[in-house]
Amino acid sequence: MQELPQLTLAEVAALMKHRGFVFPSSEIYGGLSAAYDYGPLGIELRRHIEQHWWKTFVHDRQDMYGLDTAIFMNPKVWEASGHTQHFTDPLIECKQCHKRQRPDKLIEEILRKKKKPLNAVQWENKKSLEKALETLGVSCPECGESAWTPIRDFNTLFETYQGVVKESENIIYLRGEIAQGMFVNFKNVVQSMRAKLPFGIAQQGKAFRNEVTVKRFIFRTREFHLMEIEYFVEPNSAPEQLEQWKESIRNWYIKNLGIAKEHLQWREQTKEERAHYSQGTWDLEYQFPWGFDEIAACANRGDFDLKNHAQVSGEELSILDPVTRKKILPYVIEPTFGIDRAFLAVFLNALEVVKGGRSGESKQTQEIVLHLPKHLAPIQVAVMPLFKKTELIQGATQVFHTVGKQFRAELDVTQSIGKRYRRQDEIGTPWCITYDFESLTDHKVTVRDRDSMRQERIAINSLLKNLTDLFQQ
Repeated sequence: MQELPQLTLAEVAALMKHRGFVFPSSEIYGGLSAAYDYGPLGIELRRHIEQHWWKTFVHDRQDMYGLDTAIFMNPKVWEASGHTQHFTDPLIECKQCHKRQRPDKLIEEILRKKKKPLNAVQWENKKSLEKALETLGVSCPECGESAWTPIRDFNTLFETYQGVVKESENIIYLRGEIAQGMFVNFKNVVQSMRAKLPFGIAQQGKAFRNEVTVKRFIFRTREFHLMEIEYFVEPNSAPEQLEQWKESIRNWYIKNLGIAKEHLQWREQTKEERAHYSQGTWDLEYQFPWGFDEIAACANRGDFDLKNHAQVSGEELSILDPVTRKKILPYVIEPTFGIDRAFLAVFLNALEVVKGGRSGESKQTQEIVLHLPKHLAPIQVAVMPLFKKTELIQGATQVFHTVGKQFRAELDVTQSIGKRYRRQDEIGTPWCITYDFESLTDHKVTVRDRDSMRQERIAINSLLKNLTDLFQQ
């Protein structure tokens, strides 16, 4: 939808819980900060997003190879990649309430409220960042005081132990990014797949960061899902490849996820924002209710990772340049997609709140419609008997089994037909099929379109063909 939804983020979270998309994790024990579980409908939507990403960027290309690498890796990987030294966030503590915050994010919040660009205030080091806090009069969001401790670096890698003894030599890490598993398999992929430049390695999986500040529902959590590509190129072609990948990333959100293009923008990260490995990073931002914020990124990592891993491991990680026929260390263009953020953006983009209900007969103060793209909908077709009568349920069940051969279908029996329509609208089901008393004799059903609410009688024996035609439109 073109307009931003008329619900607060808390109301969106409540709706997602009510309809089985996202639940607070371990809720019966009071939950855990920034930990969420995907419910029955949420996991279907998330997997559809993942599957379409994989098809677009792996199956539909001749230069991409998929991987699924381990979460735990040799700790030397993280030392060589610089994460044990540089994977840090700035941290301050309020002297009054002792709550810890990220100073850069507090400044971002102020700039968003003032509707100023995020690069309106810049800093080069801790001293200039502290000066920015003082100049803007940044106060603690918890208690309102403005007395802060000096800024220090906080490493966001999660540590744990391998084996039965908790000693320093047994420390391992939960991966802070999924990229390193692809870099350390570079040689394996080149040799096994006979890969030649330019080519990419793609992966989906979980990453973990001990974030100082977590908020905004599933937008920023400590355990999250990523879809990522490491695209290896001849160094001189890196700037051009970066621009091509930026276009591909944006187009995927628009064409595959149905995101309104006016709600997307590219923003180049400042030098202070960039990760230690980056020569330049662009964030693709979506217009969330709180303002534009990152849902994807495209970075030029140069030869940082392969060079460091080659030096530390002693392995040869160069590849033949197809033009000069000499061995080189390729540069890496890295498109990164946050699955949880894509999920939230898709949900918000599809959400419509209809004041007074969708029809003149409605007695609702408001009704909600989730205009999900039909290929992403958790349930594509809902089959409903008009009433809870045995003969209608039996007929509807037969129709359910018929359409279920080709579509993700649900048999919805309970409550009135109006309430069932509203429920299916709220969860984004594109079509509802109603089996009524006339269906017993004319062998037709009523097919209702979610977006237009238009209803059409269709013969059961041609139902699959008609639905297939609708799905392909």
